[in-house]
Amino acid sequence: MTTSSFNSVSPDRQQETSQLPIGVFDSGVGGLTVLRAMLQRMPGEDYLYLGDTARLPYGSKSRETIVRYSLQTTTRLVELGIKVLVIACNTATAAALPALRETFPNIPIIGVVEPGAQAACQASPSGRIAVIATPSTINGGAYQNAILRRRPQASVRSLACPLFVPLAEEGWFDGPIVESIAKRYLSPLFSDDNPPDCLVLGCTHYPMLASAIRTVIGPDPVMVDSAATTAEAVQSSLDSKNMAHPQQQDRTGVIRFFTTDDKGKFARTGSLFLGMTIPEDNVQLVDL
Repeated sequence: MTTSSFNSVSPDRQQETSQLPIGVFDSGVGGLTVLRAMLQRMPGEDYLYLGDTARLPYGSKSRETIVRYSLQTTTRLVELGIKVLVIACNTATAAALPALRETFPNIPIIGVVEPGAQAACQASPSGRIAVIATPSTINGGAYQNAILRRRPQASVRSLACPLFVPLAEEGWFDGPIVESIAKRYLSPLFSDDNPPDCLVLGCTHYPMLASAIRTVIGPDPVMVDSAATTAEAVQSSLDSKNMAHPQQQDRTGVIRFFTTDDKGKFARTGSLFLGMTIPEDNVQLVDL
């Protein structure tokens, strides 16, 4: 059965599949911003979230390592049973999406880069777009290519901001230290005569630093992150394949959390990203 054949399976099998959870993974807790957006749109779905915190950040790793880690995390989620996979990590999406789709052809797989690029193209009046992300995402050119496919005349400027992920993972979202680092990264982008009018937060950790980033870039540029548009893409995919949970309008979904390192830290920091309390006893430690 291929990804395109879901609508042709038997009704009983299709209903059984539709009741499986949505699998979500990230290198850490940044992907919880994507899960948060999906919960707002699809609260009746069940979710499995795996944060590979023992090996973060992915953004400083080689492409080969990122692909290997992504295959391992996805394999674990598939073993647990999921109906769709969301790569809630820009770095993993940019590096590993083709390999994951080739390895798991029977599961719809949705990354965060394409929805984010689409949102940026719609949000920028002038086409002057800046992308900030991890070194791996920037070096791979995934956002640049996705934006230019949609808007060939756009001017895309890209910048790696490697310290943003560890700051976010430590819960350092604002304050003078964070603002100083953001200024060091971003001031050159926004100090010329034709600064970008749209800034893409090309890492799911970066929205948590939005206040500090806004202080540096000023009030005018539109900031885009891919969480909301990714949630929309997931919902559209489920609807088109008749895979939405059949009772989603009448139930509250169940969320299970998995991490590869400190459960307590995942629960504490993850609660800030998700916007709701994650009980530590609802976090399971896994070894990949």
